[in-house]
Amino acid sequence: MRVSRPRSGRAGRALLAAAVAACVALTTLSGCAPSSAPVPASQTLTIGATLEPPTLDPFDNTAASIPQVLLYNVYETLVKESSNGQLGPLLAQKWDVSADRKQYTFHLNPAATFASGAPVDAQAVVWNIQRIQGDAKLTQALRTQASVIASAKAIDATTVVITLKQPSILWLYDMSSTLGMMVDPTSKADLNTASAGSGPYAVQAHNNGVSVVLVKSPHYWGTPAHFDQVSFLYYTDPNAENAAMLSGQLDIISNLEAPDSMPQFADTSQYTTSVGTTNGEVVLGLNHKNLALAKLDVREALTMAIDRKALLDTVWAGQGVLIGTMDVPTDPWYQDLSGYIPYNPAKAKQMLQAAGYGSGLTLRFVVPNVPYAVKSAQFVQSELRDVGVTVTIQQEDFSRWLSDVLADGNYDLTAVAHVEPRDLGLFADPTYYWHNDDPVFAKLYNEAVAAPPDQATSLMKQAAQRLADQAAAIWLFVLPNIVIAKSDLAGVPANAITLSFDLTTITRR
Repeated sequence: MRVSRPRSGRAGRALLAAAVAACVALTTLSGCAPSSAPVPASQTLTIGATLEPPTLDPFDNTAASIPQVLLYNVYETLVKESSNGQLGPLLAQKWDVSADRKQYTFHLNPAATFASGAPVDAQAVVWNIQRIQGDAKLTQALRTQASVIASAKAIDATTVVITLKQPSILWLYDMSSTLGMMVDPTSKADLNTASAGSGPYAVQAHNNGVSVVLVKSPHYWGTPAHFDQVSFLYYTDPNAENAAMLSGQLDIISNLEAPDSMPQFADTSQYTTSVGTTNGEVVLGLNHKNLALAKLDVREALTMAIDRKALLDTVWAGQGVLIGTMDVPTDPWYQDLSGYIPYNPAKAKQMLQAAGYGSGLTLRFVVPNVPYAVKSAQFVQSELRDVGVTVTIQQEDFSRWLSDVLADGNYDLTAVAHVEPRDLGLFADPTYYWHNDDPVFAKLYNEAVAAPPDQATSLMKQAAQRLADQAAAIWLFVLPNIVIAKSDLAGVPANAITLSFDLTTITRR
């Protein structure tokens, strides 16, 4: 899911960003990331982003901002998903699948090494699988993904066999993401602050509240990194980020957070603008432990009360795609259910009265302090007021939101973008923060995951339809991927359908 760590002092944020940009690109200043010598600007890349990693350990925290920086850049996987959704080789040159679809044999690239020089061999892969299986702090989502693995066995130095408990159409995609990141077994690094990967970059520093700085790995086994240093600078104020881009402090805005500002970058001699898609379903989450929200007719009424097209126009300048269940247009089983429960505030008010809430319903909307979420909450508050529902908004920084909402379920309504690919199954876990306990959906979903490929798509559509039937949440829209880059850059991916901001394709012209 999209995460952010907001900071105070917005008025000074642009000045701070400018100082950091100068630090990482030109010279070494007190408090900046250590460097033995200034790095020429032509060999650096500076990226503006909104979502700062709360830690650099991708296995113990759900923040999508962690793999945004690290996946494919610092940590590599056996297989890699491209920006068009195709799986291809990375650490594994090829793989074979058994007839029963439970056994995967990976043939590793013998040249692959970690930054330490240790080989990425079959024993390292087995160690990583066993580490994931035994990690008590592993995030809930990763535990679910890893639970399908029965065993891993090294056949020889470059051949490893991973056996599943049951077939899964999703598992190989999971292994192309955070679950499959290979960590150096010989490393003693603290993954919260340092890295131990095999990728073209390594972590130099995480300057809390400001930046993450990557440096070129000098002995990378594959195609060398195109930049000596890459810095991700973090902004909570999209206007400050835009100003930094316009003043030349940034090379790229990784995803424009203020789409109505796109005309500022219309000069094609200076900027390239690409508009692609993401996996980011903006979900208005309903806590099913709330007695009112546990009622289907109440959930349907709240959905009818919100003009989601108007919300998209207000929150994201009309950019993005309306959805009506937990899938996106790039999913193989996507179906357009955006109008399944249509906007009808008059009927919503009648349904609330019939459900016993004619005299009013009060709901607490706990929202992470990021622009799209706060704007969505304010819009929803106004819409629900018109049908007699009182909404109080409580804004929190993301670390607090993770504790209050994700961990403790201390909320009635919330809104956040879930950017994990193919994440329909989150609704099959009744302990997840929505507390959606629907055995019918869980059965449909689990049958779809284990089904042969020629049956899986149809079953997934049935599972997605069940979520819409049950109004398990209110799906608002899919975030667009609006990237602004300096015109001298090439290879910036248009789509963000993996969790990675993949640096390996980006070059200067």
